[in-house]
Amino acid sequence: MLTITEIGIDLGTANILIYSKNKGIILNEPSVVAIDTESNKVLAVGKEAKEMIGKTPGKIAAIRPLRDGVIADYDTTTEMLRYLMNKAAKKLGFGFRKPNVVVCAPSGSTSVEKRAIQDAVRSAGAKKVYLIEEPVAAAIGADLPVDEPIANVVVDIGGGTTEVAIISFGGVVACHSVRIAGDRLDEDIIQHVRKEYNVLIGEKTAESIKMEIGYALIDHDERTMEVRGRDLVTGLPKTISLSSYEIREALKESFTHIIEAIRATLEDCPAELSGDIVDRGVILTGGGALINGMQDWVSSQIDVPVHIAPTPLESVAIGTGRSLKFINRLQAAVK
Repeated sequence: MLTITEIGIDLGTANILIYSKNKGIILNEPSVVAIDTESNKVLAVGKEAKEMIGKTPGKIAAIRPLRDGVIADYDTTTEMLRYLMNKAAKKLGFGFRKPNVVVCAPSGSTSVEKRAIQDAVRSAGAKKVYLIEEPVAAAIGADLPVDEPIANVVVDIGGGTTEVAIISFGGVVACHSVRIAGDRLDEDIIQHVRKEYNVLIGEKTAESIKMEIGYALIDHDERTMEVRGRDLVTGLPKTISLSSYEIREALKESFTHIIEAIRATLEDCPAELSGDIVDRGVILTGGGALINGMQDWVSSQIDVPVHIAPTPLESVAIGTGRSLKFINRLQAAVK
């Protein structure tokens, strides 16, 4: 008798993770596809395609088909999912059997956006597709007791969106989502370097600046980093030195929007659950949780304890897979 394989997919703007309850995270690839623009043929997916960003000849485009947590390019997303699910199938050995898939959707998604996600996953080879809200998946992956009548506050700072949610009894009690997250922070850095130094840098360089010397709005010992880009005046390569203080200033506005979303969600919290938040605090997940000083800064802004999930980058994927055991309580299957 064939056993039905069940997998969870974190369909992230920056990375796609696939989780199997027996083997844990079996795949973690960047959400990037390289396409031949003349023949529309997919040339590479994931890590291989990410290496090509900003380095390809005219007829090859390295694109990210997911933007702000939703599908921007349906056909390319389907191709990417098909490739990655086939890769996962080989690792798991479920061959031609179609798996049941739980996939997460940003809580602010419209019904059209949710339907696009379901259709894309089904087209890529899933048998049944279940949708779960991203903050609920992040909370499950961070080992929070989501099915108990206790307030669990999750701040998921991903690639395209930051989701802040209060979860109790398996459902979202209050939620705010802003389309400001890792990608916007990278863009802030690119614009700052362009404006202050007349130098153009790429997405990958901006991301490494953010990870190395990007700081939340806290006091810290200054750190510097040498960066190479193209001088917009001469057109020649140029090396500049950046300080963590100036990067902190460049990111200030985006961080302010994130903290406003957290405050707005806490203001919407029912009075009965407020006591739980004071005791249990807030948990940070997603790549943004790893920005230097993020935990201390958020805690100083909202006056409640702030914790970082055990594996912030993988929380949503792990929660998506684990949610299968009580998916009926979270959401009925989409036929």
